[in-house]
Amino acid sequence: MPDTDLQDTEDDILDEGIRVILADSQAIYRVGMRKVFALEDDIRVVAQAETLLNLYAALQRFPADIVVLEGQLIAGTVDAIPELVRRAPKAKLIVQVVEADEVNTVELYRRGVRGVVPRSISPDLLVKCIRKISAGETWIDNQSVSWVIEAYRSQATAMMSPRTQPRLSTKEVQIITCITRGMRNKEIAYHVGTTEQVIKNYLRKIYDKLGVSDRLELALYCLHHQLLKHYPQETMTEVLQ
Repeated sequence: MPDTDLQDTEDDILDEGIRVILADSQAIYRVGMRKVFALEDDIRVVAQAETLLNLYAALQRFPADIVVLEGQLIAGTVDAIPELVRRAPKAKLIVQVVEADEVNTVELYRRGVRGVVPRSISPDLLVKCIRKISAGETWIDNQSVSWVIEAYRSQATAMMSPRTQPRLSTKEVQIITCITRGMRNKEIAYHVGTTEQVIKNYLRKIYDKLGVSDRLELALYCLHHQLLKHYPQETMTEVLQ
């Protein structure tokens, strides 16, 4: 079985205060953060995990207010943040990164992360960050604010600017039609006759073609550009019959 440090004493879970799950592949960071939080009366570490799968298990087992997540655990995993939000919608996510970059930072905030902090953050700032986010705020520095504003400004400009419609395959149009009808990947896979992973692969290609980053932006793009009107009706409805 995976090596997971999960605290299952009811006292930890029932204690008042901010309930925190530490998800980090490096034990030294987990130990260090736990020692920092042990000095705070209003913060309780209720579970620890060293892999993403361990974190999923911890979230199912322990109610948490905050998840402090090592960025490396979700590197290359496109749907990790949305999946964490889906599994624990009340838990607020803080991602620790070795070095912040514009693309990754904007994407993390866009997908629902409430704070992006450096691995080198000082203990007092990390505690302050957790309290602020637990209270409903977003922890974001000036540089990240500029990145996020610029990203949305560029997106708005792109949506308002006329451009040549990208060429989409019949299968891509069918998948987009399903998305605009509010269908989930599992339902789309069933109707198309394939697997969820194949649908995810198609969605990544569609996002790249249209310059969007998630389902909401895809739906807004279709609405603004009236994308589906450019394709025969039988193409769009074939998969749903």
